[in-house]
Amino acid sequence: MVELVRAGRTPEELAKEFHPSAQSIRTWVRQADLDDGRRQDGLTSAEKDELTRLRRENKLLREEKEILRKAAFFARETDLPGAGTGLLPE
Repeated sequence: MVELVRAGRTPEELAKEFHPSAQSIRTWVRQADLDDGRRQDGLTSAEKDELTRLRRENKLLREEKEILRKAAFFARETDLPGAGTGLLPE
């Protein structure tokens, strides 16, 4: 579709022929232009993938931090010998 638009066909023509919406075709062309460096007003597909990965990793790290915070609180509250020092009996 992208190549057909670049060759001169309109998204509206292609939408009638192939049935995706004209807006979808315009979106595909815009993303292809970003990926190819033809425009700079958005994120490339690689940048979007990296952002998604980093957000997922950040969420996991926040969850792990919260678990550790609660574990430290529990260790202090139960007043175990060696709590917080790594010297708790096994």
